[in-house]
Amino acid sequence: MTEHPRPPASPRRTRTLPPWSLLAAGAVAGGLIGGAYGALKPPVYTATAYVVAVPTEKSDPASALGFAQAYGRVATQLAVLGDAQVAAGVPARTLQRHVQTATSPDAPMVSITATAPRADLAADMANAVSRALTAHAESSRKTTKVELQQFARAVRPTDPSSASPALTGPVGASAGGLLGGLALLARPRRDREQPDVPVAVPGPAHAADLGGAL
Repeated sequence: MTEHPRPPASPRRTRTLPPWSLLAAGAVAGGLIGGAYGALKPPVYTATAYVVAVPTEKSDPASALGFAQAYGRVATQLAVLGDAQVAAGVPARTLQRHVQTATSPDAPMVSITATAPRADLAADMANAVSRALTAHAESSRKTTKVELQQFARAVRPTDPSSASPALTGPVGASAGGLLGGLALLARPRRDREQPDVPVAVPGPAHAADLGGAL
């Protein structure tokens, strides 16, 4: 009895994910990473103190404005921070890394901003530097004819200035979605899908033909 050959099995089609799945996966992964970063990162608190340069009777406001700019530059020098480290309770090097100053071209004022992992420490650092800068200016007041006075003390912040998980999560999701979109654009595209070509299977040979061949 002649056995008929079995037709070859048709190839199975591979199921591919829709293109938007890369965007969704990137957004979800970015949101999770961003939220975890905001939750695990230690909080940072920021406090700011202000001092103002006041001209004496032998000076003028223009001189006070110029010396305010100068005091803003020397506030973070070791000569001033060395006197502030005892009151702040941290080394001068720490003050140099975490204290910043800013001045205004229109007002003779200097802002002293400190950042720290604790709210009370940030306020203490800003106030200590402002007092040390005021004392440094007082020692040369007869020469500069400008007096530096404390305008506003730094108060203890109630909330951290660092980003919270509610902010880092959406930012991470946006970044992840953007990366997913770039990956989608960089993925090689097929110009067209090859249609399934039917495979011709030879039919079974008839008994008469086989007999004639023999």
